[in-house]
Amino acid sequence: MRAFEIQEFGNLVLTEKPQPQPKFGEVLVRVKAVSVNYRDILMVKGLYHPHLNLPAIPCSDGVGEVVSVGEGVTKFKPGDRVAGIFMQKWRSGNLTKEVFKSALGGEVDGMLAEYVVLSEDGLVSIPSHLSDVEAATLPCAAVTAWHALMEAGLKPGETVLVMGTGGVSLFALQFAVMAGARVIATSSSDEKLERVKQLGASDVINYKSVPKWEKQVLTLTEGVGVDYIVEVGGANTLSKSLKAVKMGGQISLIGVLAGAQAEFNPLPAVMKGVRIQGIFVGSRQMFEAMNKAINVNKLHPVCDRVFPFESAPEALSYMETGSHFGKITIDFLQKSGNRE
Repeated sequence: MRAFEIQEFGNLVLTEKPQPQPKFGEVLVRVKAVSVNYRDILMVKGLYHPHLNLPAIPCSDGVGEVVSVGEGVTKFKPGDRVAGIFMQKWRSGNLTKEVFKSALGGEVDGMLAEYVVLSEDGLVSIPSHLSDVEAATLPCAAVTAWHALMEAGLKPGETVLVMGTGGVSLFALQFAVMAGARVIATSSSDEKLERVKQLGASDVINYKSVPKWEKQVLTLTEGVGVDYIVEVGGANTLSKSLKAVKMGGQISLIGVLAGAQAEFNPLPAVMKGVRIQGIFVGSRQMFEAMNKAINVNKLHPVCDRVFPFESAPEALSYMETGSHFGKITIDFLQKSGNRE
């Protein structure tokens, strides 16, 4: 089978490897589609896990069809459409060190291969109305957004602030709209903000033309602030988020796109009684609950460009440009030269 490997940091190499075979409790999956996360870029460059044992297969997010199952498997059968969960050992409950080390595309080989073998407990069925490409966007970005908002208890009528137009932010927007919440969205592109409004955002802010966007958020909420912030910027935007959130509100820390280091004054969080929660994807239980909601509401993920399998390095490079709107995906069945 073909697989992409990080053989040395900075290089993603297409290789031939023996097709794996399932053992007791395991499932052999023919991978149909993969989606790209910023973590994958950092992993390839050696910036996420500089002591990663190489060679390693990257990419945490992928879906496919069950080819065969090992002895003892009861949840799946050949022909089933499945997705791998981000952390293979996080079934439910709280995050632990053991769970943390089971993330795909890191210490555990990921999904950027034509065939993978995973534990049956590390798989979920995917919503039937989604294409493989759409379903491949769910394991990391969608579950992260679901964890940040729906698991936190988002209610109809509450207000959510989402930053940018990457996968997590757009899933958060879709879930919030689905839940009957109001969404305020930021971006540096007026064109993208128009598309965000079409997805249901009530208000939009261009943070380049309005650098003090936190003041605009307060104006839009009559000085109260928002109930939830899906914070993907990191250290350099957190101080603004603390001004934009309401008293007793929640900031879900997810990304570091605007920087990982900055001076931080914790006093506003204390004085406003703000809950600051780090979100590192979520459990299989969350994934399954989210899939039920996606299925009932017939929600479709927002996909940007689709690359063929052979162009996986190009997909990662495209993500680095920051020009995407939604998720970047890799379709294993798409031929080179016929990219959508």
